Amino acid sequence: MIRLLSFAAAWLFITSVTLADDPQPTAKADPKPAPAAKKVDIGTQAPVFKIKDANGKEIDLAALTAKGPVLVRLTCGCSGCDKELAYFQEIHEAYKDAGLTSLAIFREPDTKVAAYVKEKKLNMLYAVDTKGEAWNIFETKTMPTNFLIEKGGKIVSVAAGCDPSGLLAKKLSEKVANTVNSEAVDVQKKVAEGDTAKK
Repeated sequence: MIRLLSFAAAWLFITSVTLADDPQPTAKADPKPAPAAKKVDIGTQAPVFKIKDANGKEIDLAALTAKGPVLVRLTCGCSGCDKELAYFQEIHEAYKDAGLTSLAIFREPDTKVAAYVKEKKLNMLYAVDTKGEAWNIFETKTMPTNFLIEKGGKIVSVAAGCDPSGLLAKKLSEKVANTVNSEAVDVQKKVAEGDTAKK
């Protein structure tokens, strides 16, 4: 009996040691890779971007940001963007003397944009991109999307979506003011005053 118990104890010991040495199953790696981080976002360097204006002159974003901050607006002439345009014209007027360059890029054909620019008395730099290459370069599908880029080329703000009330433009105006070390201009109020004066 003692011999049988000794044998059983020895067998249990050997089995437990053998099982302990067996490799444990490893956790399976997630087959879906993590989404790649956006290359065009707040805190990143603005992409290399060149486009021709209505007169065929090349606009080079790097050259513009070497001189001062740039507000790039990827937009169109739809009713929402049209209502919002007045606020962005006010942003341009408010900060251009402090060094801001505003660049509007439209998706419509040249002839339509030319008529629109004349009708709206557009006071900023603009270009036409009917193929939407700018949207690919800036990694966005949203229209409009606004990129505020400080002098030197770092993106400091990305404001996407249309806001005909002017609130988005007002917040962006405050960010531009910080970028150019200027007092913020209430573009909502400016546009409202202009609308009242026209009546």
